[in-house]
Amino acid sequence: MTPSSTAGGKEALFGPLSAGLRDSLLKALNEIVRNFREGRWEPASLNGGKLCEAAYTVVRGFADGSYPDKPTKPANMVDACKDLERAGAQVPRSVRIQIPRMIVALYEIRNNRGVGHAGGDIDPNRMDAMVVISMAKWIVADLIRLLYKTDTDTATKAVESLCDRTVPIVWTVGEHKKVLNPSLTMKEKMLILLYSEAGPVAESALCGWVEYSNATVFRLEVIRPAHKAQLVHYDTRNRTVQVTPLGIKFVEDNLPLEIAA
Repeated sequence: MTPSSTAGGKEALFGPLSAGLRDSLLKALNEIVRNFREGRWEPASLNGGKLCEAAYTVVRGFADGSYPDKPTKPANMVDACKDLERAGAQVPRSVRIQIPRMIVALYEIRNNRGVGHAGGDIDPNRMDAMVVISMAKWIVADLIRLLYKTDTDTATKAVESLCDRTVPIVWTVGEHKKVLNPSLTMKEKMLILLYSEAGPVAESALCGWVEYSNATVFRLEVIRPAHKAQLVHYDTRNRTVQVTPLGIKFVEDNLPLEIAA
């Protein structure tokens, strides 16, 4: 049986869970997946905390025989997960020990690897995000295996089928960026690229990213009109361009930020 042939779709995969609890779990997973694709390492790790809370609520409900309508956050996640080890032998080992210990490890990254608060001693990076996304998928797959009463391979495929199949419209390779939608105008590509950056972008880099052949014409026909419309700020001294709040609103209201995979 494949996930696509499962009667009832995700409702069947998560059996007794309420829609609120199930959707919270999947939303947290997809936030991690999306941020990982976009190279946003800190949000990818930070959202691991949301998934931990939903996953803990599921295993606690499994052990207790009753599931709440939405995730609950224990006062102390580590102690709460350790407490599950005292559940009776009739409760599967994965519920008592394996999933809770994975939750604790994921929660540790969320709290003490430079994400979640300013006191972290390690900057978030791709390595941490890879650990987060792998553990998140493993946790959700094992919950499906338990709730749907299926094998590991089917559960793993189910997780992949539940993940968002969208990719960011801006592709980064080295120091170069590219907008993966050739139908957009140069102005629209420029705004999307600036939207993807936290600060000003050198005019020369921006011209290369949109693949405009003439830098002077690009400045006159694309940058300056957008500056006049207050969509961007063009710093003539430093030759940099930065999107304005008005430009951000324009992008979010009118332009696509993802493409179907």
